[in-house]
Amino acid sequence: MDENLRAAYRLRLEKTARALEKNNMKAYVADTCEEARSIVSEILKEGEQISCGGSMTLNECGVMDIMRSGKYDFLDRSKAGSPEEVAKIYRDAFFCDTYLSSSNAITENGELYNVDGNCNRVAAITFGPKQVIIIAGRNKIVPDIERAVDYVKRVSAPANAKRLSLDTPCASLGECAGANSDNMCTGCKSDKRICCGYVVTGYQRDPERIKVILVNEELGY
Repeated sequence: MDENLRAAYRLRLEKTARALEKNNMKAYVADTCEEARSIVSEILKEGEQISCGGSMTLNECGVMDIMRSGKYDFLDRSKAGSPEEVAKIYRDAFFCDTYLSSSNAITENGELYNVDGNCNRVAAITFGPKQVIIIAGRNKIVPDIERAVDYVKRVSAPANAKRLSLDTPCASLGECAGANSDNMCTGCKSDKRICCGYVVTGYQRDPERIKVILVNEELGY
């Protein structure tokens, strides 16, 4: 990438990081995935219990390798042998030491916007685990909540539905059925719908709980 463009993105990430800090969330700006992994390794404590939400970002930036390194008690749903075991991990993760995830979008006002199907991920981000680490690429930074809603309906939802091989309208249309509605929650009525719970994290009472790593690379969707 052109260095001038990278520098411009860096300024936008720094602006967002300052806004997150004002909302009582610890924020870091990483120029590369390697730097992001280093920050994650510094935050995590060896031997602690960790878990995560489903995330292309965690895979693409190499954080899943850290989680599976053997240094931590990782509640890994990919190792579950049945839907019942997956459900148990979802619930056990609610009480883990650190929960890792990406965010569907992050506003320049310092707000996290997350949409979920099962809602295990948004539940853990909101309350439960002692600590939450959010990792997001520059492509997920948007000006405000309105743009965050639009981004999820037109980018995140259809891409994730494709990734999960779901038979939903967004997977075939390339956008949410409610993409042109002003209502955040308007969508399809499919039993495979992945946009069921909507959470905006605008402020944290505990300044040590949520830590956000903004990466100056394109990660996830």
